[in-house]
Amino acid sequence: MDKASTIILAVSLIIIMFGMGLSLTTTDFRRVIFYPKAIFIGLINQLILLPLIGFSIAVGLNLPADIAIGVMILAACPGGPTSNLISHLAKGDLALSVTLTALSSLITILTIPFLVNFALEYFSEQGQFIQLDVLQTILQILIIVVIPVCVGMLVRRYRNKFAHNMARPVRIGSGVVLALIIIGLVIKEKDNFVSYLQQAGLATLALNAITMFVGYYSAKLFRLTKPEAVSISIESGIQNGTLAITVAVVLLNNTAFAIAPAVYSLLMFFTGGFMIFRATRRKGETA
Repeated sequence: MDKASTIILAVSLIIIMFGMGLSLTTTDFRRVIFYPKAIFIGLINQLILLPLIGFSIAVGLNLPADIAIGVMILAACPGGPTSNLISHLAKGDLALSVTLTALSSLITILTIPFLVNFALEYFSEQGQFIQLDVLQTILQILIIVVIPVCVGMLVRRYRNKFAHNMARPVRIGSGVVLALIIIGLVIKEKDNFVSYLQQAGLATLALNAITMFVGYYSAKLFRLTKPEAVSISIESGIQNGTLAITVAVVLLNNTAFAIAPAVYSLLMFFTGGFMIFRATRRKGETA
């Protein structure tokens, strides 16, 4: 991908993360003190079980190196603004969803470089191993993820009306940007995309469905409420596809690694839509 496209992708993610910041307050971070069990279970799902499931799928399906690395990059990027929207529409615990997204976005600054380096070393063919510079990667993720979120939070605090008015346009814009990114990747890899879809479709769908299932039933196992279980399920299964694509394209300069996140970003709306449909149906039955 050329330099201009790489810059556009990075700037797009900055805008998306700024939009997420507009929906956050410091209370979202303090909530960990009051709801430790739900947040702890959610983070275990996002930061430990998700990469383990992703690795198991990549190895179990004997995926090609590019697809396997893409799946692992995706598994290293939990949560995102989309998961908050789906949690809200699926009648989940929105406060828990937002808190998990905020916390995982901070923690993954440290975990992404190590998980991605592990994937690159494990799955790359000998002689093709590329290693991320850990400190440089942390700095880049800080710039394109954490700083925009913090700026958005500051705007929310001191210009609350503006933040409220901008929430919907930014959310819509984020969806449009993600769609354009995926279209661009499809065009870039058009000669191989059908093959990539065949190779990555089952793996990414399995990652999505299994992590949502594990997230929901691990929450129920520890006797959390149904809305909390729904939010943990969605936060575990709906990944930050835009961040994963950015890691692949901007940090690793490899569009082939972005194919799995791109395919996933399409499929997750079907499973997310199913969760919303179930919630709507339950509401209709109880009405």
